[in-house]
Amino acid sequence: MRSSQEDKSVQTKNELIKQAPGTDIADFFQTIRQQTLRIVEPLEIEDYVIQTAPFMSPPRWHLGHTSWFFELLLKDYLPGYKIYSEEYLFYFNSYYERFGTRIDRDKRGTRSRPTVKDTLAYRKRIDDGMLELLSRSQSNPSADLLALVRLGLEHEMQHQELLVYDIKHLLRDQYEPTARREPPQGDAVSGMAEVEGGLFWLGYAGDDFAYDNEKSSHLVYVQDFAIDRAPVTNGEYLEFIRDGGYRDFRWWFSEAWQCVRSENWQAPLYWEQHGGEWIIRDFSGVHRAEDKAKEPVTHVSFYEASAFATWAGKRLPTEAEWEKAACLPPLETTRLNFPWGDDSPDLSKANLFENELWGVAPTGSFPDGRSAYGCYQMIGDVWEWTSSDYVPFPGFAPEFDEYNDKWFVGQKVLRGGSYATPQAHIRSTYRNFFHPNERWMISGIRCAKTI
Repeated sequence: MRSSQEDKSVQTKNELIKQAPGTDIADFFQTIRQQTLRIVEPLEIEDYVIQTAPFMSPPRWHLGHTSWFFELLLKDYLPGYKIYSEEYLFYFNSYYERFGTRIDRDKRGTRSRPTVKDTLAYRKRIDDGMLELLSRSQSNPSADLLALVRLGLEHEMQHQELLVYDIKHLLRDQYEPTARREPPQGDAVSGMAEVEGGLFWLGYAGDDFAYDNEKSSHLVYVQDFAIDRAPVTNGEYLEFIRDGGYRDFRWWFSEAWQCVRSENWQAPLYWEQHGGEWIIRDFSGVHRAEDKAKEPVTHVSFYEASAFATWAGKRLPTEAEWEKAACLPPLETTRLNFPWGDDSPDLSKANLFENELWGVAPTGSFPDGRSAYGCYQMIGDVWEWTSSDYVPFPGFAPEFDEYNDKWFVGQKVLRGGSYATPQAHIRSTYRNFFHPNERWMISGIRCAKTI
C-alpha cells in the first residue's frame, strides 16, 4: 500500500511534468536551455564580457550563472559528480549566501576569465550531466529533484528576460535578433473601465508551478475603482514631459524628486534629445518619440510612473485592483487564469517573448487577449507598476531559501509580464518586484482611479 507521502510525491511529479511542453521534463529542459543560446547567438565575442552599468550583468555571466544553478543539483543528485571549478562557483554565484563567497555584482565585467569559450564548454558539460541525471531518474523520479529542476528552468526563463534587458543596455539598436516579426495593428482604445469592488481572492490557488511569493491565496477587499483600458503611451508621456513634468516638484514624492535632480532625469531611459526633439532608441532603431506615440511607454521607474499618474489626476493601481481587473469578470465569483480566460498564452493573445517583436506593440493590439472589462495588453508588452509594496502575503511560507523571501523590503510590485517574458513563465498572479528608482527593465504604466 502506498503511503500518503508517496501519493503526494507522485502527484507533485505529475503536476511538474504537465506544466512542461509535451510530457517530458528532459525535452522541456533542452528547449529552455537552447532558447537562452538563441538570445546570445547574434552577439560578437566582445559583447559577452562588457558590463555597461552596475545593475546589468555581462551576457557571459548569465550563461554561466544559469548553469551554476543546475550544477548544484548535479552535486547533490548525480552519484560521483565532481564540481567543475571552485573559481566558477565564486564567479557565477549571484546572491546566495549559503553557497559561499561570490564576486560583487558590479564587478562581474572586470574579469576576462573564464573565457566565453570556456563558459560555453561549462554550459555543455552541465547540460550533459543534467540529461544523464534526468534519464537515470526517469523510472523512479524524485519529487524533490523534479521540483528543483522546474525551479531551475523558471530561474533560467527569468534570466532570459534579464538578458534582453542587459543586451538592450549594452547594444540598443545595434543588436539584430535571429528572428523578428512585425507588430500588429491595434484597435482604437481609450478611457477607463469601471470595476465593482468587493471581496476578492488575491494570489495563486492552482496546482501547477508558481513561486512561493504568489501564495497563499487570500481574501482582500477593494473599493469600486476605474482602471485604464490600455497602458500609458509614449504620446501621453510626451505631454507630461512637455508640460514640465520633470521640472515640477508637485508631482513627485520627496525621495523621487531628489532622485530626479541627482540623476538629472528628463525623460525615460533610452530617450534622447536631439535638436530640441525627443527620440527613442530601441531594438528596432532610432525613432522620433512622436512616431512611436501609440506605443506603451517603457523603461520608467516607479517614481516616474507615480508622478505621471498624479499629473494626470489619477494614481497607480494596487496589485489587488490590477489582478481583479485582469482575472475576475463582472458579476462572476470564479476567477480566470488570464484576462482572456483559462487558456495559456499564445501569439494571438499577448506580446511575449515568442512573438519575436523585440519591442512593444501599439496600444489596442491583441484584442483576443483583452479582459472582460475591455482592458488590453494586461499580459505582455510591459510590466506595469502598482502602488503595492513587495511584502509577503498572509500565510506565506518560503519554499526555496534565499529566492524570494529575502527581498521583502523597499521594493514595489509590478504585474503582467513584458515582450521579453517567455510564455511558459508568466501568470496573472506573477509578482515581479524592483526598487522604485529602477528603470532598466521593461516597465510601464496603467493608471487607476477611485470612484
